[in-house]
Amino acid sequence: MSAFSVRSWSLRGRVVALCVAVGAVLSALAVVAAVTAQRSNDNVDQLINKAGPIRTAGESLNAAMINQETGIRGYAISGGTANLQPYVDGLASQNQLLAQIRDLLEPGGDPGVTAALADVQAQADAWRSSVATPVIAAVRGRGPDAGKAIIDAANSSQFDQVRRSVTALQAQIVIYRQRIVAAAKGTSRTLVSILIAAAGIIVLAGAALLLVLDRLVTQPVVDLASQVRDVAAGNYDRRIASAGSPELKVLADDVDGMRRQIAAELAEVRDTRGEVEWINEQLKIQTAELTRSNRDLEQFAYVASHDLQEPLRKVASFCQLLQRRYAGQLDERADQYIAFAVDGAQRMQRLINDLLAFSRIGRFATGFTDVDLNRVLAEVTSQLEPRAGAGGEILWSGLPVVEGEESLLTTLFVNVIGNALKFRRPGVPPVVRVSAEREGEDGQWRITVRDNGIGIEREFADKVFVIFQRLHARDTYEGTGIGLAIVKKIVEYHGGRIWLDLDVEDGTSINFTVPATAEIPGAPAPAEPMKEVTT
Repeated sequence: MSAFSVRSWSLRGRVVALCVAVGAVLSALAVVAAVTAQRSNDNVDQLINKAGPIRTAGESLNAAMINQETGIRGYAISGGTANLQPYVDGLASQNQLLAQIRDLLEPGGDPGVTAALADVQAQADAWRSSVATPVIAAVRGRGPDAGKAIIDAANSSQFDQVRRSVTALQAQIVIYRQRIVAAAKGTSRTLVSILIAAAGIIVLAGAALLLVLDRLVTQPVVDLASQVRDVAAGNYDRRIASAGSPELKVLADDVDGMRRQIAAELAEVRDTRGEVEWINEQLKIQTAELTRSNRDLEQFAYVASHDLQEPLRKVASFCQLLQRRYAGQLDERADQYIAFAVDGAQRMQRLINDLLAFSRIGRFATGFTDVDLNRVLAEVTSQLEPRAGAGGEILWSGLPVVEGEESLLTTLFVNVIGNALKFRRPGVPPVVRVSAEREGEDGQWRITVRDNGIGIEREFADKVFVIFQRLHARDTYEGTGIGLAIVKKIVEYHGGRIWLDLDVEDGTSINFTVPATAEIPGAPAPAEPMKEVTT
């Protein structure tokens, strides 16, 4: 595997590879440790359950042999059967101990101990056949003297040989035990070595993991953070890159992409800021121009209300004076001319007054307050009662409390209801209904003023709110045509909108919105009985 391919590994791949390698080595050590532990258990088991009992049996075997020799001598001297009992007990103990040693050595056994055990058996059998058995037979057949003679004739070399074979057996047993102890110590040392090796491997793996994390994560992250801080400080042209793991390289590329996007957007913002600054300068110029224009408009309003009206009143007064003093004294055409002059002067006065009223809307604000429309409608009805005529009706249900200027709202209803009363159908008493409905959740009320008058054609719906726009001749309906324009300006001043409902079949339906009161947003007005004014 090439170094390049290793460097291209991801951080997760490297950590997984390291963990797999360490796991494989630790698993192998665990297998070896398990085998060694089993051997150690076998050695300890042999030491406790075999070598120990065999050693004890070997030491007891010497005593059994001595008891046999002592019993034979006593029996030969005394001839008493009781003196032969140690021999019998010693022989039984010898056979038991030899059988125990053989059983403990199986299976396999130890060659040295096995050979020594066979030698003990042979020497013991030889002594019994040459000494013990003849003595017993002689004493029983010829008396103690015969048995004593056999003992005296036999030297002690044969029994000494038995004792030497037992000593040799005990020495082989000690060697056998030492070999088992050495094997147990060896397996214990092997287990300790395996544990030390496992601990060393774990420490080395941890160090390698820390090194990998430091080289591929910690240092690259610190370097990446330094680059990001440099960019955040304003160096937007610096490229962000990482020499760490592939994941960090991808992250650095993503951050650099974000840096390029932000740099591009900042450049766009700078360009836009320049445009905005230029627009602001233009707005300042236009604001100054608008301020100057407003001053000129105020000056015009002052001139219109004072300087223009004064000579206009004088012209109208003298024309009316001519009409009263010389009426009938001149010819009919002169009277007609004078009447035209009087009517023109009066209409000019009305136009100027209406224009002044239109221009003053919103310029002399007194501030929005809570306005009860029921109280406003009561006042408006009182003002328009003479215009309603015989049988005329102005009806309204429980209207809400809205937010606005009461004087302007009063002017609004005077113009709307006044128009409804003016454009009545011939021979039909006018009926005007005012109702309110909450419009959505935008904090506004929709007010509807509907009448049973002559209505407005669909093609003229956009013209009725234009200043001085008239749909009928002056001699048919009085007025300057500014009423609904004033209404529209008042509604827009209150942040609302106004429109005609063109779907009604009879009469006219005008809808407009006004803001609800701020104290109880969205709360409906308390229900009130229908109010009516009939003239």
